[in-house]
Amino acid sequence: MNTLARLSPQIRQYLIVTGNYWAFTLTDGALRMLVVLYFYGLGYSPLNIAMLFIFYEVFGVITNLIGGWLGAKIGLNKTMNIGLFMQIIALSMLLVPAEWLLVPWVMAAQALSGMAKDLNKMSAKSAIKTLVPDDSGGQLYKWVAVLTGSKNALKGVGFFLGGALLSLLGFKGAILAMAAALTLVWIMSLLTLKQDLGKAKKKPKFTDIFSKSPAVNTLSAARLFLFGARDVWFVVALPVYLAHSFGWDHWYVGGFLALWIIGYGIIQSIAPHLTGKRRGTLPDGRHALGWALALGVTPMLIAVAIANDWHSQAALIVGLLAFGALFAVNSSLHSYLIVSYAGKDGVSLDVGFYYMANAMGRLIGTVLSGWLYQEFGLVTCLWVSSGFIAITALISCWLPKHKATI
Repeated sequence: MNTLARLSPQIRQYLIVTGNYWAFTLTDGALRMLVVLYFYGLGYSPLNIAMLFIFYEVFGVITNLIGGWLGAKIGLNKTMNIGLFMQIIALSMLLVPAEWLLVPWVMAAQALSGMAKDLNKMSAKSAIKTLVPDDSGGQLYKWVAVLTGSKNALKGVGFFLGGALLSLLGFKGAILAMAAALTLVWIMSLLTLKQDLGKAKKKPKFTDIFSKSPAVNTLSAARLFLFGARDVWFVVALPVYLAHSFGWDHWYVGGFLALWIIGYGIIQSIAPHLTGKRRGTLPDGRHALGWALALGVTPMLIAVAIANDWHSQAALIVGLLAFGALFAVNSSLHSYLIVSYAGKDGVSLDVGFYYMANAMGRLIGTVLSGWLYQEFGLVTCLWVSSGFIAITALISCWLPKHKATI
């Protein structure tokens, strides 16, 4: 406690924001894996499972668009705490008797969870901009990378946690344990998070939810297709394929995807060292283009291997690891660029708009993941993923270029 007391107020707030984000991410990853595996075990088709997440993504789009304006108006501490509370309610909705767990009810719970997740993410990413001096680009990139990378590593732990809790405690027991733990985090956040964090000096108009920055708009479009490319095969198609084609049980599926995301998060954390920090440069549009082109090759190679039955299991696992590493750098680079492009006052407006595009990409990817896998199989999902990444690379040609140094 004495060590914490000696830290600067900015560092203490950063640690609180990061801790909130970590706790939320654990429950978010675990809940997603719980829902996928539990309802697949009940006999739901891949498309039906994808439908359970539709409102999660739809309301994520809406929440990011409105949440950025709300954060600038009432403060990021409030939007973060609202997100934590909404996740507790969403988890509690799944504690009803089993016969009530029908598609509409689960979709409603997922809708609330989607709103909670994006309020929490937008608040955390926006808060960093307010805690770093304007002339500290290298520090900003480092903090964004650490927050994003650690979050995704913990999301991987959440995937494993979801599979493990489902096997050990059953569906309701797992949900109850997560709701109780998150309630404690929420209470601590209410007591410790700064009251005016990220609140705009100039009261934002509701029409300000749409970004007026060409750089933010271009990056948002690239982000949409980038995350659509990931989720079109990762959200539903991959876990179901692993369970059905490889015969993996809940532990194997959850454990493998957990390790994948943990590695993905670690790569995100060190992304600044991979994109120019050692040479004293900060990334720009050229870096976004180059890393997108490298990423686009991996799903094509996996698709060719599986289509020709060439060591399919090994090709999928190795290819997935390569995809994860390259996607991690792309994602971390984008996360830095949006915080860099965003205005200091009312930063959540630009960040919220950007994550609205991110949520739209996830929505498109989720729907396509269930439908394409059910109708055409994993290979088609992979080809669509590669096409989306090609569009991301094309859009990235219009991102600003500079010669900024750290």
